[in-house]
Amino acid sequence: MHIRFMAVAAAAALALAVAGCTEAEQDDAQADANAAGSELQEEARQIGSALKAGAKEVAQEIDESTDRLAEEAEEQKAETAADARGEDGR
Repeated sequence: MHIRFMAVAAAAALALAVAGCTEAEQDDAQADANAAGSELQEEARQIGSALKAGAKEVAQEIDESTDRLAEEAEEQKAETAADARGEDGR
């Protein structure tokens, strides 16, 4: 993403130069492009952090769910074995 932004910024600077802008105007445009790029990088970092946190939360929920299912399966196995032996608890 960073390389793509730099290519766009370079193309924009070249277009401004061809259009006959003064050096000060070109510098201003480059500064604006750099600021926008920095802003985009920060947004991308924040999105990445949010995705990472969300993925960790989902993984934890899956882990807890599979643990719970394993416990329920063990309980069901024990009940089935008890029923097979005629131990209904009465």
